[in-house]
Order: sequence, then structure tokens, then C-alpha cells
Amino acid sequence: MQIVFISDTHGQHKNLILPKLDVTDSESTMLIHTGDISKLGKEDEIIDFLKWFEVQDYTYKIFIAGNHDFLFETNPTLAESFVPTNCIYLNNSSVEIEGIKIWGSPITPRFYDWAFNCDRGEKIRKYWEQISTDTDILLTHGPAYGILDQTIQGLQVGCEELIGFVEKIKPKIHAFGHIHEAYGKVNNLDTTFINASVLDIRYRLVNQPFLMDWNEL
Repeated sequence: MQIVFISDTHGQHKNLILPKLDVTDSESTMLIHTGDISKLGKEDEIIDFLKWFEVQDYTYKIFIAGNHDFLFETNPTLAESFVPTNCIYLNNSSVEIEGIKIWGSPITPRFYDWAFNCDRGEKIRKYWEQISTDTDILLTHGPAYGILDQTIQGLQVGCEELIGFVEKIKPKIHAFGHIHEAYGKVNNLDTTFINASVLDIRYRLVNQPFLMDWNEL
């Protein structure tokens, strides 16, 4: 299976060029977005993104919300009613697709008053305790501490609690975004970490989506 990862489109999804996939007729494809689909999480922004997401030519389309996507926090029933039937929204929940177990969460450590913020320490740990121990692909909006989490000021702002669970569970892929300037991919022990932010710190669409071949992991 070919899997494309993107994050932090912030309303610029229509300008994003997704990679062309070289697959056989019998091979499935997947598009994953790890949050911040909008600028301010307004209803019209959410609908606009989902209309675009719905028509992308992938077998499976999965996304989580991010700290900008307020509607999914303030009115989840309304927001989730907009999700097309051929798209999957994960909110501290999981899905299994062709034997691949995927768990996703919008939660990030508290930073001012953005959506899905949670205090560091015990409070945020309660969310990570929900991660299935057999997770193959972990999706979180923000990074774990110390891995693709460095800001332009040189601060590592990833979640200290999350890294412990990632090291224990050892998913094949941990994908996230949130810290635009830390875009990239690294392999660490048994896990490939992907910061898939397609916008840079100035919100310019400069970064490419990541394409992964599941069969080669």
C-alpha cells in the first residue's frame, strides 16, 4: 500500500500538489492528514477542506483535527456531520484498514487557548494511555519530545509524555505536524517519524507531502 502524509494545510489544500502514485489496479492507496486543516476552524473552512478531501483519488482517506480546527472541539456533532462517508475522522480513536492498525488524536500540550490543548504531565498522559498497544501507524497533531519538534527559537516543544508511549508501543510510523519549521522524516529504532507540515513557519506552501510504501517498512 502506498501512503501519502500531509499536515497543516491551513486552508491552502487546493494549491497542494499530491504525488502521483505508481500502483497496480489491485493495490490500495491512502491519504493521511494530521491536522490543522483550517486557519481558525470555522464552519465554511471545514466544509471547504472536506469537499476537497472527499474527491482525492485514494482508496482510503483519514484525518485528525489540529489546534486550529476549533469546530471539531466546540461543536463536534456538527463538525463530524460534514465528514464524507468515504473519509475517516479519528478523535482519540482507531481504525483497522487491510490489517494496518491506525490510532489518531488531535491533542497537543497547552499553548495559549488553541483547540484540543491539554496540560502537560498527568492530564495529557491520560490521552496517550488510550493508544492501542498494537498500533501500526500513530497519528498525533503534535510531535513527541525530542523528535522533529524544534522551533525556530531552538526550543524542543514536543510532548514529554508521548515519547514514552511511542518508545513502548513502537509503531512503524508516527506521523504529525504542528511545528512547521521542524518538517522532515527520521528513522529512530523501530519507528519512522514524519513531520508532514506542508507550510513553513511563514505559512508558505513549500514542503512536499511524504510518500511511504507500507510493504517496504
